[in-house]
Amino acid sequence: MTVDNRPPADVDSQAADLERRLADEDLLRTASMTAPAQRRGPAARWQDVIARRALFVDIAAVTAAVALGYVLRFDRSIEADLFEPRGGQYVLISVALAEAWVLALGVVGSRSPRVLGSGREEYLRVVRATVALFGLVAIICYLIKFDLARSYVAVTLPIGIALVVGGRLLLANRLHRERAQGAFQRRTLVVGARDAVIDLCRRVDRTHQAGFQVVGVCLPGGTSIPSPIVGVPVLGRIEDAADAARAHEVDAVAVTASDSATPQALKQLAWDLEPTGAELVVVPALADVASPRLMVTPVDGVPVVQVSPPGYTGTQHAVKRIFDLVVATLILLVVAVPMLVLAALVCLTSPGPALFRQQRIGQHGRPFTLFKLRSMRQDAEAELAKVLGGDVGVYYKPKSDPRVTQLGRFLRKYSLDEFPQLLNVIKGDMSLVGPRPQVELEVAQYDDALRRRLFVKPGLTGLWQVSGRNDLSLDQGARLDLYYVENWSLLGDIEIMLRTARQVFFPRGSY
Repeated sequence: MTVDNRPPADVDSQAADLERRLADEDLLRTASMTAPAQRRGPAARWQDVIARRALFVDIAAVTAAVALGYVLRFDRSIEADLFEPRGGQYVLISVALAEAWVLALGVVGSRSPRVLGSGREEYLRVVRATVALFGLVAIICYLIKFDLARSYVAVTLPIGIALVVGGRLLLANRLHRERAQGAFQRRTLVVGARDAVIDLCRRVDRTHQAGFQVVGVCLPGGTSIPSPIVGVPVLGRIEDAADAARAHEVDAVAVTASDSATPQALKQLAWDLEPTGAELVVVPALADVASPRLMVTPVDGVPVVQVSPPGYTGTQHAVKRIFDLVVATLILLVVAVPMLVLAALVCLTSPGPALFRQQRIGQHGRPFTLFKLRSMRQDAEAELAKVLGGDVGVYYKPKSDPRVTQLGRFLRKYSLDEFPQLLNVIKGDMSLVGPRPQVELEVAQYDDALRRRLFVKPGLTGLWQVSGRNDLSLDQGARLDLYYVENWSLLGDIEIMLRTARQVFFPRGSY
């Protein structure tokens, strides 16, 4: 009698089913490790919110632009023009153009959450998309021999750019206010050498508008280092960054300078982050260098960052001088009469001349005479040491200075005492925008870094003045001045002047 040791048929089928299930689970596990995660957490939701805001602004702006272009294109009423052959065509053209315009703004990524609120890059993308679209429209009209009215384009194009950029500016201001209150932040893990990580964490803490919120760091040595670092916990070693990002559901991993940040290590980290949905942010070992001075060139697959030198001389310098002359002359013509009235009030309210003259140090260390409307008593200079107690720092200015007259407090609050410095600008001693002009006692205390302030002309206004003025610390004021010196541009000067106008009407930190 023989014994059949083979398992029953139902046992065979169960084993086969088990093997298939295990194989399916392995496939799912592998897919989850290789495919980017589609997280719909708080980060994804707030990104959708700001992207929708930008979409609504774009639709409203381009609709208003094409509608205004249509209205101004035709001399008669809109109702009558709808029945004209060309009028009907332009209705369809306007609708198609508005739709294509909104689509183009999305194609170039101007509504990407990474770009929104970033400033220059966002506005450049808006302009590129608009110019490219109208260029394409011109080519199509040429090919099909359609005579698109130049007056229609001349109105729609510039007004559209102005409305879209203006709307984005309003959105950016709102986003920055919300981020300053802790909303719309990307949970960020900072990875790198200790000193570089500390520096980046402090910069992120000072600049909430960038949208990064550091929730942890990874350092060489990992959790053996006393925790926390700059107020955030140490989550592990540099090699543990991907695991820490997954465990703490971060939205971005910022990698700073480190011996471990080799090209192969960064590539592997990018691959490991794909399942988490977190973006990789590489922070180069460059501080206070603006993006216009940077150009990325690939060298055998490695991005090489080239840094152009600051424009202290040459064509840029000549353009800045022409801009200063023209704008300062126009402003002086406007404020001449109010300045004379204020000068008379100064003489009537306190004895002494209306104009205050003081030696300041200008470009390359050259002294010049600064003009201001007098806001103190006539003998104020002799009492300086008494007021300061003998301590004259690089940025000295007491908040409650007894030497300032009652009218002088009003003049200082609204920066009206600065009007005569337009004469310094026209003479060439100063520029409209630049670092604050300082006295010899302050300049004598400069270190090598602060001495770079003297590479450019001092300014009537500047980045320091529009960012908090005397409420800023010495380090903050010095950092802003040096940033301006290293990265100044004509567009940047115009932006600072616009912010100065707001500062005059809504003063902060002036006394």
